Amino acid sequence: MSDQINPYQPPKSVLNDVYEGENTSGMGKNANVPAEAKGWCWGAFLWGWIWAIGNNTWIGLICLIPYIGFIMQIYLGVKGREMAWRNKRWDSVEHFNAVQRKWTQWWLILVGGIAGIGILAAIVIPMFAR
Repeated sequence: MSDQINPYQPPKSVLNDVYEGENTSGMGKNANVPAEAKGWCWGAFLWGWIWAIGNNTWIGLICLIPYIGFIMQIYLGVKGREMAWRNKRWDSVEHFNAVQRKWTQWWLILVGGIAGIGILAAIVIPMFAR
């Protein structure tokens, strides 16, 4: 009877091993990042410091410094998803991925809207300038 596992006791962690389903988000720089939360982050690359504030990744404010900011945006694109996972508490990996997708979608909507207005203005303004 002593060799049976107690179903009412949580599994014991051994040296930061991540058990299936354990949410390590928001646990700081030593938190394990699941494979689904890694990869290129378009939201961080495109939004820069705005994304950094929204994801509690304060080092991203370096994007505001001229010349160095562009290098920081590339770095955010490469490591942004991992930093966001470690710096902010998320409900699940699915929730995290959905929020990161929305950052990209909003950028596309904003830029597409501005481009659409610009194209429309380029067509309409010459018509009334006669």
